[in-house]
Amino acid sequence: MQDFGLYFSWGWHHIVSLDALDHQLFIAALAAIYLLKDWKQVLVLVTAFTIGHSLTLALSVLDIIRFSSKWVEFLIPCTIVITAFSNLFQKQFTAKTIRINYFLALGFGLIHGMGFANAVRFAMAKDESLGWSLFGFNLGLEAGQIVVVVCILLLTQIMISVFKAPRREWVLFLSAGVFSLALKMALERAYGL
Repeated sequence: MQDFGLYFSWGWHHIVSLDALDHQLFIAALAAIYLLKDWKQVLVLVTAFTIGHSLTLALSVLDIIRFSSKWVEFLIPCTIVITAFSNLFQKQFTAKTIRINYFLALGFGLIHGMGFANAVRFAMAKDESLGWSLFGFNLGLEAGQIVVVVCILLLTQIMISVFKAPRREWVLFLSAGVFSLALKMALERAYGL
């Protein structure tokens, strides 16, 4: 049970720590087009990200796949840039038009999972209860993502309800900010390739 707590803590800090800006930006880009009333859709979206993240983390820990950490660290902000950029073209926020975010969350979760895989590969590989460790990590990851999403949805609610910002303009503002920060990260990390 101690291992579960340790891995839960790792998953939690993987999302909410100050060093996790890339993951927080990705979640912000995914959640930017949703309102507080869409919390169930966002929960599914976050879970899709966790599934993708978990899959590559497990495959990496089991040493089935391995990728250069420099390339992964470059690709992570690229996923954020693509997600934020896709938000800029959203004009109607219907379930059908925003369905692409589920695919982005799952697919790009695969890349984000590789980012942390190198850090925990050896710890989890030595652990006798790999499944339990991954479960603890994923619950911590999910809990951290939910906290970040709630903050974004509450901020969106305040901006739209209290400050009367038009939804489209708010999505553009938030997505453009995320896009800019992620592009800067991608360009900085490109020099290390």
